[in-house]
Amino acid sequence: MKKALTTILSLSLLLTAAGCGSAKDNTKQPEATGGAKTGSNEPVTLRIAWWGGQARHDYTLKVIDMYQKAHPNVKIEAEYAAFDDYWKKLAPQAAANSLPDVIQMDMSYISQFGGRGQLEDLRPYTKNGVIDVSSVNPNTLASGEVGGNLYQITLGVNALGVTADPEVLKKAGASMPSKDWTWDDLDALGAKLKANGKLLADYLRYEVFFNYYLRTVDQKLYNAEGTALGYNDDKPFIDYFKRYQKMYDAGYLLSLDKLAQKKLTPEDDEMVLGNSFGSFQWSNQYVAWTAAAKRPTELIPPPGPNSKKGLFLKPSMGFSITKNSKQKEEAAKFINFFVNDIEANKLIKGERGVPISSKMKDALKPTLSPEDAKVFDYIAWAEANSSPIDPPNPIGSTEVEKLLKDLSEQILYKKISVEDAAAKFRKDANAILAKNRK
Repeated sequence: MKKALTTILSLSLLLTAAGCGSAKDNTKQPEATGGAKTGSNEPVTLRIAWWGGQARHDYTLKVIDMYQKAHPNVKIEAEYAAFDDYWKKLAPQAAANSLPDVIQMDMSYISQFGGRGQLEDLRPYTKNGVIDVSSVNPNTLASGEVGGNLYQITLGVNALGVTADPEVLKKAGASMPSKDWTWDDLDALGAKLKANGKLLADYLRYEVFFNYYLRTVDQKLYNAEGTALGYNDDKPFIDYFKRYQKMYDAGYLLSLDKLAQKKLTPEDDEMVLGNSFGSFQWSNQYVAWTAAAKRPTELIPPPGPNSKKGLFLKPSMGFSITKNSKQKEEAAKFINFFVNDIEANKLIKGERGVPISSKMKDALKPTLSPEDAKVFDYIAWAEANSSPIDPPNPIGSTEVEKLLKDLSEQILYKKISVEDAAAKFRKDANAILAKNRK
């Protein structure tokens, strides 16, 4: 995913140039919702785009096939790619006002696309029943809102976690951390692992875990308006990155030159390869990483203190309907099918995050593998041990994230002090956010 951040400047320029007009949507009265329903026989073609790995592509194509069999008049053209290539493909389509009808959306981009008028407000479709949200928590539904408009239907929820290898811990003479472990515990574990020739992890994704840390000390990465950073004192930045630098210098994390060679897939993760304690990531990645490891793993929360303040339930991704779509209602029906059809969700199994529909969660529980069940149980625990999510990332956030990544690497390469990096991040990030605000 990290490679995607290098494309942000060009993406932002293209999105700015994109038109905001849309074709008129000649809709019909919505049919009943909640599963495979066949409506008009008028031929319809939908383009649906998403990112992911091969396993996601495979089951999504099967879900699409199910939908087409239930709706013989609908032909769906699938467009999919890895995360970084996905956004590269969307950028010129956005500029040409020719985005697919349904696009998989990420919280880092929803403000950019929605704020520039390229996404349809989905609230009318939830109100008239085309998209059935009767079994969805209102807070989860609201996570797709920007500026009062509902720009995505969340497909699943995630929480930050650590996929941990018990065998590596056992060989190092360590035990599995408790749910209330701390950063000091992480340091001590790193030393014990290092003494046994093992790592803590590849790395801790800079923008994700810095934001998590900020929340644990009652700060935010962005202010409520999205026009500046959300913290006024550089102490949290300095404290976090001095600790990170210390862990890196001690050899607890993978060297940057080796990290740069990684594709960041399950197969080349150091935990999967048996070389590290864990992989610090989102909970929906647990199953794929464990499958690649081919051995038992555990899913635990990131370190605290105050992890309850830091943790939040995050939309793993969502489906959005584009303004330029000429088939908005049919697109809404497909989203409804994806969210509410039981047989479809037996294929999806929460790979895009634990389903947002309580009915789907209940229906899937008897069918879950032990690994899937761990993810569902972890999300249930996180729901009771987390705090409300921050607003969607503002326009310009992807540039801010790239800036943070670049400065983080400069710190680790000793090209800049942590204090100077903190000051530069504040100055440059605030300039980016001020430039991109409306």
